[in-house]
Amino acid sequence: MGQLAVVDFVSLDGVMQSVLSADEDRDGGFAQGGWVLPYVDPMVERFMSDATTGAGALLLGRRTYEIFAATWPYADRSDPAVAAMNAMPKYVASRTLGSDGLSWANSTLLGADLPTEVRRIKAASARETVVLGSGGLLASLIGHDLVDEYRLLVLPLLLGSGKRLFPEGGLPLGLRLTGTQATPSGVLITTYRRPEGR
Repeated sequence: MGQLAVVDFVSLDGVMQSVLSADEDRDGGFAQGGWVLPYVDPMVERFMSDATTGAGALLLGRRTYEIFAATWPYADRSDPAVAAMNAMPKYVASRTLGSDGLSWANSTLLGADLPTEVRRIKAASARETVVLGSGGLLASLIGHDLVDEYRLLVLPLLLGSGKRLFPEGGLPLGLRLTGTQATPSGVLITTYRRPEGR
């Protein structure tokens, strides 16, 4: 049975909104988009490439899917991460997107019962399914205790406001630290696993 792994950038104060570009997500008047780019060093690039090429599938929310679908199919396919992203299955959780809106190859729209759908994906695969970005989807996955591992790239900056990776009102859960490394730009890459048997 495969596992579900979250791989996400987060500020030191827990913000995960609009990491790569100013126009990615301006909800709530968020005006600090693109805050990750100054911290992307070769170690961060290698980590993200390994996370992508090692995945068996992607699970994405609608907004993240649409951003990726507008970019990755046209990127340099000689890059192993690009080739992996384009070839692997993509599962999309959305209440508003129809299957006719899935333009990226190997994409499947999930049904309304997200917990059942995610458990089915995990049971059918020996490899891991990775979630990138997808803040709204993550809140549901965390709320249903479906995440097996968190790989967080914590950036050394405070944003003060924005969408949080772990919103208030979530389930209390102790995690086990299984890895940590600091990059030259000050990013702390941490890996946490959920307790076995849960």
